[in-house]
Amino acid sequence: MVPADAASAAAAAAGDLPSSLVQRADGVYFKAEAPASLLQAAANQVFLSGAAFRGLDYGVFIRALYGAGPELPEGMKDQALWRFADEIAPFPTARRALYKAVRIVGGDAEYYFEPVFIEAEGLAPVPARLDFGEFVADMWTKGIRFGIDAPAVREAIASGKVARLIVARKLPPAPGRDAAIVEVSESIHRSNAPRLLANGRFDLHSFQNRFPQVKARVRLLRREPPVAGTRGFELSGIVLEPPAPRDVELTTVAGEGTVVEHHDGIDYLVSSTEGFINVDGKSKRISIGPKIVSREGVSARTTGNLQLDGDYEEFGEVQEQRTVEGGNITVHADVYGHIISRGGTIALQKNLMGGSATNADGNIRVAGVASGALLQAKTGEVVLGKAQNCVITGSRVIITEAYNCEIMADEVLIKLAAGCAIAARRIEIDSAGPRKQAEMQLHVMVPDTTKYDEKLAECAARAERGEQQAARCKEQMDTITADQEVRNYLQLASKVRKQEVTLNQEQLVLFQKMALKVGPSLKMVARLQVAMKEAQAAQQKEQELGEHVYKQKLMVIGSARCTVRQVTGELLVRKLVFNPDLGPAYLLPPKEVKLRVRTALGSQQPLFHAGSGSFDWSASAA
Repeated sequence: MVPADAASAAAAAAGDLPSSLVQRADGVYFKAEAPASLLQAAANQVFLSGAAFRGLDYGVFIRALYGAGPELPEGMKDQALWRFADEIAPFPTARRALYKAVRIVGGDAEYYFEPVFIEAEGLAPVPARLDFGEFVADMWTKGIRFGIDAPAVREAIASGKVARLIVARKLPPAPGRDAAIVEVSESIHRSNAPRLLANGRFDLHSFQNRFPQVKARVRLLRREPPVAGTRGFELSGIVLEPPAPRDVELTTVAGEGTVVEHHDGIDYLVSSTEGFINVDGKSKRISIGPKIVSREGVSARTTGNLQLDGDYEEFGEVQEQRTVEGGNITVHADVYGHIISRGGTIALQKNLMGGSATNADGNIRVAGVASGALLQAKTGEVVLGKAQNCVITGSRVIITEAYNCEIMADEVLIKLAAGCAIAARRIEIDSAGPRKQAEMQLHVMVPDTTKYDEKLAECAARAERGEQQAARCKEQMDTITADQEVRNYLQLASKVRKQEVTLNQEQLVLFQKMALKVGPSLKMVARLQVAMKEAQAAQQKEQELGEHVYKQKLMVIGSARCTVRQVTGELLVRKLVFNPDLGPAYLLPPKEVKLRVRTALGSQQPLFHAGSGSFDWSASAA
């Protein structure tokens, strides 16, 4: 009777094979179209039937079953059949006994190679040699279905030496690559190189391009899609899935002024407008707009001095000796350096300490304290919560508390002022007094109107001369018309023109003779009448010119006023005459402003000098 294992092996060798296997005279083949699961089942059927593959190409075998290991040989991939063995041969029990148990530790299979012998009944053991195909079949039945180190096993079998080797290893899964966002434009890179000046020198206090600016329709970022990892396998053939790569979308970093576009299968972040690139520190969103936003502060280490074309918003500190020049500048932290704006608003959300804020065409607002600082708003207003030891100028200055400050403006509004020297055309203070050794001085600025007064006097003199000339002409005309003959002629001529009297021929001759006699006097009257009208016209012109000059004078004088509701110590108030033709007095350099408002009284009589009470004065009432 034939043993069961031999019978099944013989059946497999005879051609009773799974549908995914093909055995021909030139070898054994896998059908390339068969799924891996069917190929694994076919190999399992062969091995469990007591057969093995002789002349096994383990690389092709493992690639077909698991898609792992070395690539298929050149040209095999496109073929319908993949040759992986010479033949299917029986694997009898006597031969199977040659293969020892395998030791598995930490995903490695260890095997002890030594000389082997076949024992026959009644005969002495006969030396034998292991076969690689049988080794693979035996390992399969022992649960090792993947990861055999074919070269090492073949070498150990061929040498016949005693050796303990790792004959199989599991394949850990290889992680893939996470999706990534990469830069595709050099325009978004900062340049911290020293700034190159027009004269060819370098400004070591400024960077070349700290805040990049881009045009519209520029590709900024590209999304690199995730790449899946490769599977690993346990020795048993169980799949070890790699961790799923993380994905990322450009929409997570797309801010205002950017759009996500798809080109040739790739996603790009594209600028939709021209402007400055800003990256939010928390959300990492990229936005493009006319305003520059910085969160690193202004210092020699981060930005150097800044000369900016657009609006600027800074969340960090502006360090000493650093300058920020731009428009519409907002700083959320303390400022120790210099802020220069071409226009818009300088908004300092905290304190200005020892630095300066200058705005050529706009306002300055400091929410915190200004100390030892210079503030100049050449055409706008300065609004402060608290100021101490500052020089402040502007068209309008509004302060809650001011201590030891020098202030010059058109209008000054202060709740509490102590030890300050203030010059303005309109001053309104709730409470004012000295502070320690610093006097409290107020200067009501009154324009010098000498030239207007001189012009008014000239107009009045010329008008008076015209009036006198007209009066003289009138007097001479009255003298001529008072003559009896002239008066009689004029009366008769008037009645003739009105047809109240009709003259006969004789009377007409007498009337004509009368006209010839008084003709010279009438011509003189006509000339005097023209001269009188010219004198009256000149008089009226000078009077109108005088009215115009007077209105100009009133406009220049303005509404000069000084009001102090409560005097809490010695207060000195006086006039300060200035020349309006030289422009606003508050545009003077800071040193000159300080000198003008702290000058001694001299021989000028003060408007007020007392230690208590209140004060209210206006130029119109003076």
